[in-house]
Amino acid sequence: MKNLIATLAIGGVAVLGVTGGVYGQSGPPFGQAEDTDYAAKLWSVMEEMGLAGVTGENVIRGFPYEGIEPHGFVLDTLYATATIDGHSGALVVKRNYGPEGVSVEEVQADAAGHLAALTVMFKREDGYDDENRNWFWAKYLPDGSLDKNPAGVELAGRVVKGNAEAGCIACHASAGDDMLYTTDHIQ
Repeated sequence: MKNLIATLAIGGVAVLGVTGGVYGQSGPPFGQAEDTDYAAKLWSVMEEMGLAGVTGENVIRGFPYEGIEPHGFVLDTLYATATIDGHSGALVVKRNYGPEGVSVEEVQADAAGHLAALTVMFKREDGYDDENRNWFWAKYLPDGSLDKNPAGVELAGRVVKGNAEAGCIACHASAGDDMLYTTDHIQ
């Protein structure tokens, strides 16, 4: 039996970015081919585990709760351990529901109709990004494709804003050593 927890999220900033000079000549530190390839593997594992969507025979549903932007007006958060390329790590899947004004009850009645995105953190192997606790970040649309920032860069990898003062990493850095607002169970 899989035990998953839904908890309250706090804080957040929008994930935005631009290409070109803001990131330097090498481009952003996310959305590169190695990031999007890894994100595709992660989505496949999430599908196998019943975490990728909200419908289907094997899907695991969380407990919706009131959310805040940038994630959604209603959220559910699931915790698991996943294995990708032989590495097992903590996996946090946050389902983001909308539109503005949607209620928890409406999401419970029609989760698929209200699912806007899935924001995911996966704890990669040591050395991936030690400075940021080796978290891999991704934002998927309900169909499993990667969402993009306004500049068209896919949101997977070390997701930051152009000046690295906003985005997933900058926001979650203030959440403490585990970079999670929802729980302290991962260190």
